[in-house]
Amino acid sequence: MVDKTLPISLVIITYNEEKNIRRCLESAFGMVSEIVIVDSGSTDGTTRIASDYNAHVYHNPWPGHVAQKNIALSKCTQRWALSLDADEAMSIALRFSIENLFRRGEPDRSGYWINRKNFYLGEWIEHAWYPEWRLRMVKTNKALWVGSDPHDRLSVSGPTAKLTGDILHYSYADLQDHISRTISYGRIGAHTLVSRGQDFKWYKLVFSPLIRFAKSLILKQAWRDGWRGWIIAYSSLIACFVKYALVFEAKLNRESKADEEAEWKAPK
Repeated sequence: MVDKTLPISLVIITYNEEKNIRRCLESAFGMVSEIVIVDSGSTDGTTRIASDYNAHVYHNPWPGHVAQKNIALSKCTQRWALSLDADEAMSIALRFSIENLFRRGEPDRSGYWINRKNFYLGEWIEHAWYPEWRLRMVKTNKALWVGSDPHDRLSVSGPTAKLTGDILHYSYADLQDHISRTISYGRIGAHTLVSRGQDFKWYKLVFSPLIRFAKSLILKQAWRDGWRGWIIAYSSLIACFVKYALVFEAKLNRESKADEEAEWKAPK
């Protein structure tokens, strides 16, 4: 263990994460110099628990994943930022890896990739969602969250490297939670596409879900995770189908509205 805290801000966005946040904070407590939390209106004990760890808690109405994480990143005062979700925690091996990195002096990269391992329905997933490299530790002044909601990702200017150890992701409380969030993510993805003016393409509704399923089941070898892997593969199909089905619905609504306006404006 290091003798003092490192020049790192642990940064987290939260909303009703009472069941998860303590595990997340405990995994990094004593290693990071500050904890930055941007909360979008929790009504449970999330912020109370955060105060137990001397976290700086900021309140901001939900603007979307990318925007909220950039707001949180802007609150960091340390040279480095370590980004975790509230349902994630550092493994002991990862903590040692970061401590050893700084023990050798100031890290010479702009960012570091960390593998994420998912705990799902009572077991660690070894194939369907693993390996899953995420850029999570970055120089604060060289980083920005980019991507399309809900698929945000960190981007940095400069060279990067990989760290040993895992981010432990306690992804879903149960199957109902998984299915509910799968549909929600599909809805958010559809909204992002529609807001960007992307029109519906029939072949994406037909083929993209099947491609997503095959990629998960075969390329990622989800079948090796047993029945959990099959559920994960089917959930990827469902999320993709929901996204493009809702884009199709938006197209039908626009056309229906246009027809109604044309009929209203037509001379009687």
